[in-house]
Amino acid sequence: MGTDVDFGVRSDAGRIRENNEDSLGLAPEINLFVLSDGMGGQASGEVASNLATKTIVTHCREWRENPSLPLIGEPIEGVTETSSRLVSAIRLANRVIYEAAEESAEKRGMGGTVVAAWFSDQRLSLAHVGDSRAYRLRGGELEQLTQDHSFVAEQVRRGLLSEEEAERSSLQNVLLRALGVDGEVNVTLDEQLLVEGDTILLCSDGLTRELSNAQIAAALDEAEDSQEAADRLVELANQAGGEDNVSAIVVRTSPKPVGAMARIGRLGRWLTGSGDSY
Repeated sequence: MGTDVDFGVRSDAGRIRENNEDSLGLAPEINLFVLSDGMGGQASGEVASNLATKTIVTHCREWRENPSLPLIGEPIEGVTETSSRLVSAIRLANRVIYEAAEESAEKRGMGGTVVAAWFSDQRLSLAHVGDSRAYRLRGGELEQLTQDHSFVAEQVRRGLLSEEEAERSSLQNVLLRALGVDGEVNVTLDEQLLVEGDTILLCSDGLTRELSNAQIAAALDEAEDSQEAADRLVELANQAGGEDNVSAIVVRTSPKPVGAMARIGRLGRWLTGSGDSY
């Protein structure tokens, strides 16, 4: 891989809900980490998130074994093969969830979010759909690397709502994009160069609705290792209310030095942290 990582994971139902609709997909042998937050009545959200993580991990593993494995959807120009394959895997997951929902009246309308990080050759391929997020802690500074595909986030981006108004909005759960809603989905993809010591956090909204950026940064910065950080974040979210399922995947990187370009921390095609959709 060319990138050494230390990772920790934790997922919890929270203090209010009986079942956990978050799902984590881990393939540490290829440095791939996936998180999905399911939605739907009964146990359908749980089904959707499990289908998402398992499909993505399986597709990416199969490609590592068979590089000629066909892509799902059109190839993406100007990105690494790893990034293109990650988008392919998410497109496949969307199709699998959509078809499963169409075949069962009980699962009709189920879906989910996804955020996936694939570390390879000092690069991070980051793809997402929905409002599960990715953050990076570098030099003590926390930066949100994804932009929520949600109604209130779009209103904030357009200047129609303030951040404070968005946090109080009753429409926080309204997503503009999710897996399984339609037969095809637009996936937002970013690529980044890694700097030694970068910490990447993938999390469901059960975490970010309970904790501030300052609390998240402190937990990531003060933990001795990634597992301690993941445990601490989930515990803090539950202490703050735990009104939703809460999940965290924390990955610390120790890549080999790649020269001055690593200090830039961005590839030429990186667009203001929001990524391109495919």
